[in-house]
Amino acid sequence: MTNNETAESAGTESGIGLTETTKTTTVGDIKIFAANANPKLAQGAVAQLKLPLGNSEAGKFSDGETKITVNETVRGADVFIIQSTGPPVNDNLMELLIMLDAMRRSSAGRITAVIPYFGYARQDRRSRSHDPISAKLVADMITKAGASRILTMDLHCPQIQGFFDIPLDHLKGVYLFANHYKRPEVFGNNMSDVVVVSPDFGSVARCKNFANMLNVPLAIVDKRRLDDRKSEIDHFIGDVQGKHAILLDDVLATGGSLTNAAKVAMDKGAKDVYACVTHAILCGNAVENILASPIKQLILLDTMELDPAKKEKLGDRIKIISVAEYVGKAINCIHNNESIGELFEQMGSEQ
Repeated sequence: MTNNETAESAGTESGIGLTETTKTTTVGDIKIFAANANPKLAQGAVAQLKLPLGNSEAGKFSDGETKITVNETVRGADVFIIQSTGPPVNDNLMELLIMLDAMRRSSAGRITAVIPYFGYARQDRRSRSHDPISAKLVADMITKAGASRILTMDLHCPQIQGFFDIPLDHLKGVYLFANHYKRPEVFGNNMSDVVVVSPDFGSVARCKNFANMLNVPLAIVDKRRLDDRKSEIDHFIGDVQGKHAILLDDVLATGGSLTNAAKVAMDKGAKDVYACVTHAILCGNAVENILASPIKQLILLDTMELDPAKKEKLGDRIKIISVAEYVGKAINCIHNNESIGELFEQMGSEQ
């Protein structure tokens, strides 16, 4: 992939205010690059910043090894590399690592790895004897390759932030979801018949924050995981009778947990079920699970490129909200040494 053209507008919903950015810090001029994982997101982010995308190429040698070529000088520059580590996970991770190494060896002033979706996050602790802690290993690899700073969104386990010995900014997709559902055209101006439903206990903190933003009650599905692909529902806590139920989760892999929770909510008397997920991996039979579920609408963020065939199959059942402006604004804050926390406050105040 060659990134040598000025990006065009993302053209998708986000609703975040953005201030003009051409300011230079003591770090050096800002330069933004991308490999193959998030080209559209990268183009959208630089378009919001009114900047060109850095001239680089990410491909493969004839034997399948990752090949990275940087076609412009980055000496002393404030470099940002936009690259999720979702499927194909190993290819995308190697592209990120090698591009980080290329920037470090080219004397970049500072290198920020912008990882909208951080893969290898499921193994953040040793749950059984002889298990690896893959999340820590990947964090060490990214740091060793040359990253000076990390910008990511909705880590599967927030404690992964502590695996890095460099600054990490953790963006939250819940602000985008809350701003979407606050719009009058979704549920009107009356949210009294809306309830947020956590699909499991692991998502309670995130869902509680979401419910507080919407000023609605919270219900919880008590799920017991049988293995990495199957789970079953033990209990349901809360009241969804006659209400619009909104499920919130960070990752959608096969969709089993989300669709099972949707079925339980309907069995408990919900009027209908909506769902919103930050990272849409959509592996296995995820599309079929969603289509067979009672989920009326699924809101997804574009932290990963969605397979066009899967997108077509899901049709009007899904709506995609772009994080390009959100990421662009965060990059702007980092480059200009401004507060990311103030960005959160700005987003939380939007209706």
